[in-house]
Amino acid sequence: MAEVKKNMVKPQKAWRMPDTYIIIFFVVLLAAVLTYVVPVGSYDMQEVTYTMDGQDKTRSVPVASSFQLALDENGQQIRNGIGFFEPYGEIGFSNYIFEGLVSGDKWGSAVGVVAFILVIGGAFGIVMKTGAIEAGLLDMITKTKGREVLLIPVLFFLFSFGGAVFGMGEEALAFAMILVPIVVGLGYDSVTAIFITYVATQIGFGTSWMNPFSVAIAQGVSGLPVLSGAGFRIVMWAFFTLVGMVFTLIYARRIKKNPEKSIAYESDAYFREDMAHKKLENSDFGLGHVLVLLTLLAGIIWVIWGVVQHAYYLPEIATQFIIMGVVSGIIGVVFKLNNMTVNDIASSFRDGAKDLLGAAIVVGMAKGIVLVLGGSDPSMPTVLNTILNSVAGGLSGMPAMLSAWVMYLFQSVFNFFVVSGSGQAALTMPIMAPLADLVGVSRQVAVLAFQLGDGFTNLIVPTSGVLMGMLGIARLEWSKWARFQIKFQALLFGLGSAFIIIAVMIGYN
Repeated sequence: MAEVKKNMVKPQKAWRMPDTYIIIFFVVLLAAVLTYVVPVGSYDMQEVTYTMDGQDKTRSVPVASSFQLALDENGQQIRNGIGFFEPYGEIGFSNYIFEGLVSGDKWGSAVGVVAFILVIGGAFGIVMKTGAIEAGLLDMITKTKGREVLLIPVLFFLFSFGGAVFGMGEEALAFAMILVPIVVGLGYDSVTAIFITYVATQIGFGTSWMNPFSVAIAQGVSGLPVLSGAGFRIVMWAFFTLVGMVFTLIYARRIKKNPEKSIAYESDAYFREDMAHKKLENSDFGLGHVLVLLTLLAGIIWVIWGVVQHAYYLPEIATQFIIMGVVSGIIGVVFKLNNMTVNDIASSFRDGAKDLLGAAIVVGMAKGIVLVLGGSDPSMPTVLNTILNSVAGGLSGMPAMLSAWVMYLFQSVFNFFVVSGSGQAALTMPIMAPLADLVGVSRQVAVLAFQLGDGFTNLIVPTSGVLMGMLGIARLEWSKWARFQIKFQALLFGLGSAFIIIAVMIGYN
């Protein structure tokens, strides 16, 4: 009888993390509820001019002491409870996906990032169709004979340096298209590839001494000499780069010994099967493959040159990769790589863009969160402005060291809503900098709290378009990534807190 009852017990289903789309939906729902609870407010604006690389830069920023709640004709605080549906281009709860996708412009989130992701995916779809990367990988595996682990620290250092020097972020998407299949083919996993590309860039971005998109703007609008305090930041960059490098090496060696331990083991099957197929075909590494890889190399050099020398951004970089993809396709047709035809150039572009469509949609959905809250314009009455002012007011009565740490915590959380480094700097630093004076914290420490909070949380927030693009390239769900990344995120936050405390103790200025 006991045996019968035992057999009648239904097996419990394992709990699964909700899909990224579901998570964002509930965050939007929470944001909609906040619009009924939190009154809206705004700041007066002023023009701030600072000098960088011998040129005057101007930004419009909020005046710290000018916050005021919006009042109706009866003098009551206004709460712009969002409607379920709004026509004529207005923002409603049910409009958040479409409005998020079409918001912004070609220079940034969301529509610019969406277009960039799709174009990059299409361009590399053409490159992948030639089979040059797989053929080159097989040739490299044969020649390296176990020394491929040396690639990990070298690449991690280079990507971190790129993040520190010129704010490398979106550019890492293109490199990931190349490196994910290579790293998986070498016996590691796509998580390792994400670490040596995107994670490395954001460590560099967050600890930089000269990033033009975060440190320079934050210092400029805070009234500090641009790129000042570099010595402390260089030491910090070197420390965090070493930590990230060691963490990645330890993880990669563990996965090499037992690939099934990887959270990406199932999703990486796509890359492993593709490599197995290429091995069965026994593709020769010929002149056509060499020319495609040289085209890639030349294109990447062109992109780096354009970013560093001429501040190229999304429109230019996307076009550069389109050219790179088309030239690779022509080479593939001429040399009959993978039996390519002219029509294959078009179909492979379409297939490559299709592979990243899900990641592109997430960018628009995530932007919808900010739109539901009223946007991030400090001159317009929004919920975010009220939250920012409330946090600033709460800091005024705290001890200096605690205030600095809470600034770091706040910037980390606020990055969920405003993932743009330059946007967050222009919005928060004009408020945090004078507040730092009041609580006995140097403005340099306030900038440090901003850059660490902004850079590190880019590694986990689903509102980051670049992160979601990375995960799309790796075919990895955000929920799986978040469960893995949270441990490293905690390590970064703890070490970042230590550097904030050290900076206060030594009077970093």
